[in-house]
Amino acid sequence: MPPPPRARQNHFAPGGLWVTLVRMLSHVDARNRPTMVDVGDKAVTKRSAHAVAVVTLPAGLARQLDAGDLVTAKGPVFATAILAGVMAAKKTGELIPLCHPLPLEDCQIEIELPPGGQDATIHCRVQTHAKTGVEMEALTGASVAALTVYDMVKAVAPGMVIREISLREKTGGKTDYRAP
Repeated sequence: MPPPPRARQNHFAPGGLWVTLVRMLSHVDARNRPTMVDVGDKAVTKRSAHAVAVVTLPAGLARQLDAGDLVTAKGPVFATAILAGVMAAKKTGELIPLCHPLPLEDCQIEIELPPGGQDATIHCRVQTHAKTGVEMEALTGASVAALTVYDMVKAVAPGMVIREISLREKTGGKTDYRAP
């Protein structure tokens, strides 16, 4: 006869870890339901964010660079990824629940692939004047650009890895942030 199951800690019980964490989250109301943060009384300030995603390409693919871009039967990979990333950043409020829709004033995506390297580093920098930050827009832009690189190259280079999607910097609002 198998041993009885171990008693698990109820993280949802009053005072449990989950309940404590939920109380610290801004997108959860007093009854632990998802809610949009009310930014109505916040001041409009200049907001910016810089996010990065890294796509590790299979060895040898970098040799196929043509004028700084990979060209496949689907077209120029990096140029297409840049457009997809900008389009996604502009639609972040439609993609991420509870994100405020923000009018982006600038969105720049740059893709770096060092000579002989395998890691394509995608930088997405966004800027606006708003009552809330643009971190999610930068992260969304970098992520979708990385997914687009993957999609465009997967037929000729399986085995790619998308990794290290991270916020590098944000400015504006109560606090600024810069990754160590």
